[in-house]
Amino acid sequence: MEIGIVIFFIIVFFIAFIKKDRKSFEISSEPKRGTRSERNLVSILKRSGIPEQTIFHDLYIKKHNGNFSQIDLVVATKVGIIVFEVKDYSGWIFGTGYQSQWTQILAYGQQKYRFYNPILQNNKHISDLRKKLTQFENIPFYSIIVFYGDCILKDVSFVPKGTFLVKPERVIEAMRIIIANNEPAQYTNKHEVVKVLQEAVNNGESPEVQWQHIENVRDMLGKDRIFG
Repeated sequence: MEIGIVIFFIIVFFIAFIKKDRKSFEISSEPKRGTRSERNLVSILKRSGIPEQTIFHDLYIKKHNGNFSQIDLVVATKVGIIVFEVKDYSGWIFGTGYQSQWTQILAYGQQKYRFYNPILQNNKHISDLRKKLTQFENIPFYSIIVFYGDCILKDVSFVPKGTFLVKPERVIEAMRIIIANNEPAQYTNKHEVVKVLQEAVNNGESPEVQWQHIENVRDMLGKDRIFG
């Protein structure tokens, strides 16, 4: 009889373990949005105490022409909206706030690559987002470009006011400076702001929207129309 009871409890424990393990697997198997660096940035913000409900990751802003503008991350704060652009680079980085192209140098100067100015890129994202709400016209926007990888901002200058270029470990420092040195924003309807930002996040759940955005970027670059 005692052996039967022991076997019974072993079976019950085994079933409970399987259910728990399956639940954990389902949670860990949820699809992940954005890049690994973007997800790391979200984790940094949450661990630092930024309320999760104020963090919006991987937004697709629908523009007036039907195309979408993709934003890596947005945080709504008491002083305004902070828009993040996440970059992954190695080597030395050169550029100014007003140049359209920046330079990445690798292999001690043996390799040079051009890439679009991330300050201008994020400013365009901010411009697209501002057009979504009338109240955004009177709310301050701030830009933080986060550089992942082993890159060094070797010679970067003329960074506009309200814009910060940082490595991941100094993101919170930049946010604290923004919040400490600016007056509270005059939100007229916070629920409206949350609704617009959440809708932009929801847009990214659609494979059609993601595909359309990729095609729009390809068409803008026009590489298929170059016959060299």
